[in-house]
Parts: sequence; C-alpha cells; structure tokens
Amino acid sequence: MIEVRDLHKAFGTVKAVDGVSFTARDGEITGLLGPNGAGKTTTLRMLYTLMTPDRGQVLVDGIDAARDPLAVRRLLGVLPDARGLYKRLSARENIDYFGRLHGLSEDLLANRREALIAALGMDDIGDRRTEGFSQGQRVKTAIARALVHDPRNVILDEPTNGLDVMATRALRQFMARLKAEGRCVLFSSHIMQEVAALCDRIVVIAHGRVVADAPPDALRAQTGEANLEDAFVKIIGSDEGLAA
Repeated sequence: MIEVRDLHKAFGTVKAVDGVSFTARDGEITGLLGPNGAGKTTTLRMLYTLMTPDRGQVLVDGIDAARDPLAVRRLLGVLPDARGLYKRLSARENIDYFGRLHGLSEDLLANRREALIAALGMDDIGDRRTEGFSQGQRVKTAIARALVHDPRNVILDEPTNGLDVMATRALRQFMARLKAEGRCVLFSSHIMQEVAALCDRIVVIAHGRVVADAPPDALRAQTGEANLEDAFVKIIGSDEGLAA
C-alpha cells in the first residue's frame, strides 16, 4: 500500500505539488489523472524517491520514504516517464542488470526473468539488443526490468503512451494480472477509456492539489455525467474539489 500525506513541492515560486494526499491500496488499481502541468509526474517522482518533498510524507507498506529510501525502493517497481533502457544490451541483459542491482541470486533471477518474458510476450525479442526496439517493445522491457525483484507495489507513468492497439491490450491484461495477484498498482494515464476499464479508484490532480478521489462510478454520479471524460473535464474545470 502507498500512502501520500500532504505532499508539497515547489520550484522557485511555482508550487508544483500543493498538499497532495491519497492512498493506493493493495489489490486495487489506482489511477492518477490530471491535465498537463497539474503535478502528476512530480508527485510520482517523490513517491519513488527521485525527488524529496519540501513537506509531507510518503509511506510504502508503512515505511517512510524519507527515513529509509533504500527500503522503499526495494518495495517498489517503477516504470518512469523516461524508459531509459541500455541500448547495447539485449532485453534479457537489461532485466538481468537490474535484478543483480537488487541482489537476486542467479537462479532466482533467471526464474523471475523468464516468467516475466513469458507473461509479457517477449520471447521473440529477449535476445535482441534494445536499440531499434519499437515503443511497445521498450515498454515491455522496462516493465520486466521494474518487476524482476517481485515488488508488491507498482508505479506506472503513462505505460501505454505511444503503444499500438495490440500492445495496449496486452499491457492492460498484464496490469489486471498484477491486481489479481494482490499488488498495489498506481498508474497515470490520459486515456479515459483505459482508466474507466481498469481503475478501482481515481485520484484527480489539478493545480498541484487533489480535486477528486473516488471510484469511477462515484465520479460520474457526483458530476452528473454519464461519460468519465466529461466528468473529468467538469472536475478540473471547477474550483470546487470532489471527494469520496
């Protein structure tokens, strides 16, 4: 479980994150939505310890990220906005490199790597250098790399961005599998159809603040809109936040 309590982050005079609080629970998929510049990526970067908040607290399975960032990193699997693959390494070598950084034994690493390659449908690209990979192939490799240490909490920053229909469908199925395994899944997306289909709960951020935190059906009911996209537009276009 990931708990965010009153996070603040400013860059000079700009308040990028201004008191964000929410909880992403085990066995659920929590969507983080917001317009460009709302503070989503900054919030995610504080969650996975890439940035330090000016104020507030992040707890991952009860561990304070500020007090023990290394322990928190072990509990997280992260697909950041920058995929950052090593282009001269194959997909398997990229995965192995991160598994060794996490201290996995060679036997356990091999088992975890091959299980992820099978689950993500990567058999045909496992031994290819990642240079020249399609966007979908890069994302699959980055996800396998992020999950090789078997984390219980998964953060995915726009995982389907730039993917074709088949790759998007496969990734959605994989996310549902992570949820079924009881993991905490937190992801950001601009695709409302994806959010409506996958999310148990949606957190909407605008102007650095949480303006809505509820299941999709509750957001539609609160705004009086049948379509989630219309509900989202109404929420971020209003000065009054919605919460449940």
